[in-house]
Amino acid sequence: MATTIPLRNIWLLFLYAADLVQFKGRFDHQVETARDLPDLVARLLSHVVEERLRRNLSRGYRPKTATLSRVRGRIDMLETTTQQLMDRGRIACRFEEHTMNTPRNRLVRAALERLAARVSDDLVAHLCRQLAGDFTRMGVVGPRPSWAELASDQIGRNEAADRLMVALARMVFDTIIPTEEAGDVSGALPDSTDHLIRRLFERAVGNALRLELLPKGWRVTQGKRLSWPITAASPGIAAILPGMQTDIELNHSATSRRLVIDTKFTAIFTASTYRDQILKSGYLYQLYTYLRSQERPDDPASLTAEGMLLHPQTAGAVDEVMTIQGHRMRFRTLDLTGNPREFERNLNGLAWEREIVGNN
Repeated sequence: MATTIPLRNIWLLFLYAADLVQFKGRFDHQVETARDLPDLVARLLSHVVEERLRRNLSRGYRPKTATLSRVRGRIDMLETTTQQLMDRGRIACRFEEHTMNTPRNRLVRAALERLAARVSDDLVAHLCRQLAGDFTRMGVVGPRPSWAELASDQIGRNEAADRLMVALARMVFDTIIPTEEAGDVSGALPDSTDHLIRRLFERAVGNALRLELLPKGWRVTQGKRLSWPITAASPGIAAILPGMQTDIELNHSATSRRLVIDTKFTAIFTASTYRDQILKSGYLYQLYTYLRSQERPDDPASLTAEGMLLHPQTAGAVDEVMTIQGHRMRFRTLDLTGNPREFERNLNGLAWEREIVGNN
């Protein structure tokens, strides 16, 4: 599904998806002056990096081994003994060294280098190259870290600036930045990036619901894996049976309510031989399977669980409802292309729908 989304709306999706809503409104100038999505990310990342450099980059620790004249960290007894180091007044040690050359800093330097070669604004590109050079001069060297290395570099709760910096850098290499057509306020999203934008859309919706509903006693789960209710199976079925995973699931234990939301970054309708607009059958069957396959007598919420298919709005708003075998199913669109204020109001408004919060 190719569509055009205003940069401000993409920025809002990113903030919600990265759980960084506290930065909303802080970078309005960069958002308004950006030419396209790479230019916007380059401006934002450069601004955040400049702020971090003024306060010094975060440091980390890396394991190191060395032969020293005094003990540092832990003694490597095997190495010390086999090399007879003590006879020469030396000792093998294992310790952690304080360093700026952390995975997160290497990722940011690599992102700046990538953006410098990508953005069309010469001044922004020059600033990205300059900041990447500053990182190198401070000892941030080596290749871009793997996602496994980044996972080991945990960002603390009080490191909000680092979280934003790393999230922007990851956006570059997650290829969430698609190829843009020329334009001052929006970026064209080609079909090849739909699955990546879908992740941003899904995470943003999930986090918006969590922010609104968690104080009201709801539990919001994203990416929950479901099991098939198998009672008998042949030996090889497990190897070929497809998995099931919900995008977003809402549960309210006090009222035994459950709502499964499946986000799809595609048009909600397709065409058939006889009708111009019908719901996509595959998505409908998928949602129906999520609801019916999980029914269990010992889980009251599963017997009346509700489902929602949530799509971006492409040709008019859609909000239709039906009930099948005790399960209410809703088909709804969210306009990502309209006025940014209206878009955010609709995003937050998902949590205030009567069908979700009910009369709790």
